[in-house]
Amino acid sequence: MLAVTILGNNSALPAFDRHPTAQVVTLDDYLFLVDCGEGTQMQMAKYRIRRSRINHIFISHLHGDHYFGLIGLITSMGLLGREHDMHLHAPAPLKDLIDMQLKVADTALPFKLHFYPLQEGLIVEEEKFRVQCFKVNHRIPCWGFRFEQVRAPRRVNPQKAIEMGVPAVFFDRLKRGEDYTSQAGVLIKNELVTHAAPAPLTYAYSADTMYDERIIDKIQGADLLYHETTYLKDLADRAVKRYHCTTEQAATIAQKAGVKKLIIGHFSSKYEVLHEFESEARAVFPNTELALEGVTYRVLSS
Repeated sequence: MLAVTILGNNSALPAFDRHPTAQVVTLDDYLFLVDCGEGTQMQMAKYRIRRSRINHIFISHLHGDHYFGLIGLITSMGLLGREHDMHLHAPAPLKDLIDMQLKVADTALPFKLHFYPLQEGLIVEEEKFRVQCFKVNHRIPCWGFRFEQVRAPRRVNPQKAIEMGVPAVFFDRLKRGEDYTSQAGVLIKNELVTHAAPAPLTYAYSADTMYDERIIDKIQGADLLYHETTYLKDLADRAVKRYHCTTEQAATIAQKAGVKKLIIGHFSSKYEVLHEFESEARAVFPNTELALEGVTYRVLSS
């Protein structure tokens, strides 16, 4: 199961009860925090996100609306008695900022905070998930992330396998896709006694960026894509000057990348009402929804 819960969907200035960027990605049993704008921990409490389950935090870039809530969240975790390690993936300069903040406050965290400077390519690989990192085109160095399930092994039909003469000790090899050959030389094809596991799910987060087709191969075929849409299409010139995107541009990226669903956010504070964002994007890519705070967008395995 893949799910994304929106904690903040606005751009630099909080407005109209919308908050700076933050979201929680759920991939099966794992929770990841992506960006941490001001007020993130309050939003986590409001929407009942269990911060103790978050072991990886990803910060896309060092504009304040994407990380000003981080030091507060980290110190709160310490005050609440967190003891297990936290893994922080962020632009390299953030480490010095955090170290300084902890030092001047004379704060010692009761848990180990591991810091990993962002770089392009594979940045996390564990048994059940992996995270890729890619550059986007913003005014300062900025990154996107691709969260992927690791493909599960094939599912063995134990009754049928035993009936066809495959011993139970061979089941692990069946899960890896191997065929079985009996001592008498009889070949049992793998697909006769197993079923393919569901296709792995993928979520792509593009972060702040101007229109740039170079990200298409990084997000290709994602089940769910988050792409910023700071402005409506009539402000395309302003979007270019500020290294942001419009509705049509985000939808065009989604269309060209062949993603299954698009959610759009990072709305400029000049807009109080957001329905035009959805209608403009849907005109290009119909399966588009607004990234609304408190809403969880789910993708189930097929």
